Amino acid sequence: MPDKVLLEMKEIEIQFPGVKALDKVDFNLRAGEIHSLLGENGAGKSTLIKCLTGVNHMDAGVILLDGKEIRPQSPQHAIELGISTVYQEVNLCPNLTVAENIFVGRQPMRRGQIDWKTINSRARELMARFHQDIDVTRPLSYYSTAVQQMVAIARAVDVQAKILILDEPTSSLDDNEVSLLFNVMNELKAEGLGIIFITHFLDQVYAVSDRMTILRNGHLVGTYGVEELSRVELVTLMVGKDIDTIFNLKRAEVPGDAPYMLKATHIGAPGQVDDITVTLKKGELIGFAGLLGSGRTETAELLFGAKRLASGELEVDGQKADIRSPYDALMRGMAFCPEDRKRDGIIGDLSIRENIALAVQARRGFLRPLSRAEQNELADKYIKALGIATPDAEKKIGELSGGNQQKVILARWMATQPKVLILDEPTRGIDIGAKAEIQRLMLEMCGDGVSVVFISSELDEIIRCSNRVIVMRDREKVAELDGETCTQPQILRIIAEGAAAAGGEAE
Repeated sequence: MPDKVLLEMKEIEIQFPGVKALDKVDFNLRAGEIHSLLGENGAGKSTLIKCLTGVNHMDAGVILLDGKEIRPQSPQHAIELGISTVYQEVNLCPNLTVAENIFVGRQPMRRGQIDWKTINSRARELMARFHQDIDVTRPLSYYSTAVQQMVAIARAVDVQAKILILDEPTSSLDDNEVSLLFNVMNELKAEGLGIIFITHFLDQVYAVSDRMTILRNGHLVGTYGVEELSRVELVTLMVGKDIDTIFNLKRAEVPGDAPYMLKATHIGAPGQVDDITVTLKKGELIGFAGLLGSGRTETAELLFGAKRLASGELEVDGQKADIRSPYDALMRGMAFCPEDRKRDGIIGDLSIRENIALAVQARRGFLRPLSRAEQNELADKYIKALGIATPDAEKKIGELSGGNQQKVILARWMATQPKVLILDEPTRGIDIGAKAEIQRLMLEMCGDGVSVVFISSELDEIIRCSNRVIVMRDREKVAELDGETCTQPQILRIIAEGAAAAGGEAE
């Protein structure tokens, strides 16, 4: 392991109104190492990184880069110092070309004009360095999330970065894309770059990191080599509780004579999914398992009317339902938490109160506005019920951690008292404690008679929570398994081989 200390952050303190976000936190990064920064949502990870990148200004402490004290005043100032960040949501311009995104704001000039030939040539060389043989003159939006992240990394490295911060870079990537990213990270590490890796995927921490630093409630828990802690020990330190206590969950019990709340018979749409049949009883939780692109999200969107059915029929609560839009689904007692909470779920500039009230207001109609008192009552009820960490309901939802944003979206739909709740990746990008809380909320809702469709890429939580598991592959349903008896190896085998591996479809 390299010994040269590249970055030192000593006794960092940051105070926000009513809360001490960081309390004498130490962190150091060596040249040529991958150092994971870990902790639950609200532990202080983002605050520490924002301090390093000039977004937040520290109240006390010292930052040393190459032994010299620095005080980043803005993200641009941090970049000039050699500190670059690639965020979970790629922060580039999708309408510009790949080459333009890499060089925007620092384009090579020739005779007073932008030198496009040099820009495109250098962009091709950079992307080839990151194993991407792509047309750099195409708009960034043409390419997948994985390619867009490589473009963001290429830009970060090309500005002569000494430190690269990767904030949840793998949350939207499949296994092959994660492997490619890790290869690139290891190549940059070998060149002497210091990499700070923020993730909630603990397997990835052990796969790629040299050391890890754990924060909890704004305090430093400790810094460890990856070989020093087992996964169970790591989770216990992050959460401050034993792992068995965290996941002490009981799957919902569904009576055999429970009525069907949702029946989807041979539904499909061209380019979305083909001939899917799904049933869901009152108080039942069914999980959808499959790789990215398997058709899980498309099925959910068809059920909720976010995409139009081309074939098949829907019944909700025993009645045929012609669902042509999300509004139709809402009026039928359905609710939907989308996969991309930042793009499709939250309205970042509105308050928690306003975000929670949205769905109730939509169902009520905008000619009958909720009073401020009614909004406050809803917000206060669900902030308390879901344990949303906020000083009050007027805080902007965009300022909350990912786990708390997810709880607000859940609160929005719980406030409508739905019969059927569809949750698409509700635990993606949040810490293990918040995952357990959301899983517990799902099962409590099932106990209250709500029927839940649960989509997740994490098979362990699908198995833990589901009464039945629908396995998707190539936009088709290839198996249906009893949640009591299905295992992770069994699901993986079916995903890899199709329905034949399951011996046909279980009903």
